[in-house]
Amino acid sequence: MEAVERCRRQVPGAALAKALTRLGQIERDAGNGDAARPVYEEAVAIYRVEGDVLGLAHALRHLGDVHQDLGRGSLAAPCYEEALDLYRHHVLTRRSDLANAIRSMAIHKEDAGDLEAARRLWTEARDLYASLGGLVGRLLGRAPNPGVVESSEHLARLGQGEIRSPP
Repeated sequence: MEAVERCRRQVPGAALAKALTRLGQIERDAGNGDAARPVYEEAVAIYRVEGDVLGLAHALRHLGDVHQDLGRGSLAAPCYEEALDLYRHHVLTRRSDLANAIRSMAIHKEDAGDLEAARRLWTEARDLYASLGGLVGRLLGRAPNPGVVESSEHLARLGQGEIRSPP
């Protein structure tokens, strides 16, 4: 919290937005979604003004996750949609960031009962996560990327009709 207040006084803009996203993550990790929401909303507003497209996409995805965690899927959807659009159209988007945003949207679609969209998204996320490990990781015998494992598990459940019930 001190870093956020220092940024508010001394270095507004992108540095403040970055501090806010870190504070938002701390609140989420502590199970305080209601406290994380306004923090992420402020970060989103700052990134919009600053024109930081990738920062905005990141903050939007996390804001969507907060809404999803709180059972507010209708508020999560536009956050995920905008984040995905920004990531998909920015030349400097990292595959890991895109995969994480797709994962969030897949969870949202699955929770909402849109199984076909969830399958497509989980497949895309799995493929992106798989591309992150690369040949070197496989040659060294490293464990599969956790994103690949999670995506595969969801796809297996969706294929067998074992899904979570929509709220």
